[in-house]
Amino acid sequence: MAEEETVKEKKSLCSCSEMPVSGTMTGLCLGHVWIFESLEPAEVQALMGAAVRKVYAAGQAVFAQADPTDRMFLIKAGRVRLSKLLEDGAEFTLDIRKAGDFLGENMLGEEAVYPVTAWCMEETLTCGFTKERFEKLVLDHPRIGLQVMRNLSKRISSLTNRIESMSLTHLGERLYRVLRNMALEHGVKSRDGLVIEFPLTHEDLAFLVGAHRVSVTRALKELKRTGSVLQQKRHLVVRSE
Repeated sequence: MAEEETVKEKKSLCSCSEMPVSGTMTGLCLGHVWIFESLEPAEVQALMGAAVRKVYAAGQAVFAQADPTDRMFLIKAGRVRLSKLLEDGAEFTLDIRKAGDFLGENMLGEEAVYPVTAWCMEETLTCGFTKERFEKLVLDHPRIGLQVMRNLSKRISSLTNRIESMSLTHLGERLYRVLRNMALEHGVKSRDGLVIEFPLTHEDLAFLVGAHRVSVTRALKELKRTGSVLQQKRHLVVRSE
């Protein structure tokens, strides 16, 4: 019973529902994000009380590549595309983030600028902190900073294991897994499978799987041949394994 009351207390602190947005809002609150796990109720209250909420229009950049890393936030509603601009002017999609995803944790590291641009694919609501605001919060509540450091360490270990696993996987399997995960997060159900309703170039896929574009083209062709992936005009349909 006490645990249920604590959860209700945490949820009641969230004021994001007061912000007018057109899309569906996630039930996940800032105090429940992985980076802030294991905080005490009073610390969660301080965390959410210090958070800044902002609505962005479709096509607007939350932050741009080479901007100072001065913000981190939870996507409460909407969808964000992370893209990378190369020196030759080519731009590639690296990832798509949805409501419930957290962005900008590199604000806590040594990097001075964002390595990518975050474009809003639709109206988007964010809830988070500027660097200045978060540093003040940690000075007032030192245990928040300590717990964030512990959670970041766990995250790094988890990502290291994932990278090691990817290096041992056949490219075709790796590409299918990337497409499958993207379809599960962003796809729409159809009788043929899960439809990824935004276009993905072979260059985009090459960045997502960490392989050369020509190799990805070959692997995608094989997935289509075996029926694991279907092409419907500009959209990809991912079938069940």
